[in-house]
Amino acid sequence: MLAEQVTKINMNSTKTMRTSLSNLGGKFSIIAATFAGLILAGCANQSGNRAPVNDLNSSASTSVATARTYTVKPGDTLTKISRSTGVDENTIKRLNKISDPRKIYAGLILKLSDGSESAAAPSGPTAIPASTKAEARPLDQSGATNTTTSTEPSPPSRATDAGVINWGWPAQGKVIQGYTANTKGIDIAGNAGDPVIAAANGTVMYSGNGVRGLGNLIIVDHDNGFITAYAHNRALLVKTGQKVKKGAKIAEMGQSDASSVKLHFEVRRQGTPVDPMQYLPPK
Repeated sequence: MLAEQVTKINMNSTKTMRTSLSNLGGKFSIIAATFAGLILAGCANQSGNRAPVNDLNSSASTSVATARTYTVKPGDTLTKISRSTGVDENTIKRLNKISDPRKIYAGLILKLSDGSESAAAPSGPTAIPASTKAEARPLDQSGATNTTTSTEPSPPSRATDAGVINWGWPAQGKVIQGYTANTKGIDIAGNAGDPVIAAANGTVMYSGNGVRGLGNLIIVDHDNGFITAYAHNRALLVKTGQKVKKGAKIAEMGQSDASSVKLHFEVRRQGTPVDPMQYLPPK
């Protein structure tokens, strides 16, 4: 009898344990399934919404690809670059942190749009590689990128109306400052007393020193709406109203209102400054 009771107790205990384990296994399966669902939901969320760092990288690479640039050529000025590219001159200055437009030089790469600003690139103008970079000089003294060649300026293209007047050089020295929107003309080096000559036939409109910053100044009126100006002279040899011929000596070079001896020469067409190098003949 005792043996039969023990056997029944053992059988009942085994059945109870199996039932409990079965119930526990079912609950564990539910928990595991729920946890797996949460993990899958998290993965789905990550694949659907990328981390901000990926979006930023995507944006940056797009900006670099669409950014516009311009490589400065010999004889270029910011005004000329602005007209040829259609980008406002002040925008070019702001994008490239240019405070003095006269200090741009041939070979410089200028940014023309905001696209590259979000990329991890250096701010300001980007110089060309050192192996091909020309020596930094005023624009109109930039020759080829080979710095061993002559430092004479590369002449810009001739103006379409350059032939309406028979032009000549007002002095024989080297051009030491090219035309920019700020200078409004060119500077020609020389020695005190060197002759300053009329660049074309005309009538003297002004001869005096009443214009601040230009010293002893002569202004000559020519045909077809052109005038020329000759500044910083030591001596003035013609008077207002006097007729002059091309090549006639009208002044002596000096440094009145200037830090060195030079001739500042301007050409104006219908009152607007233009680049004299586009009108003067090749030397």
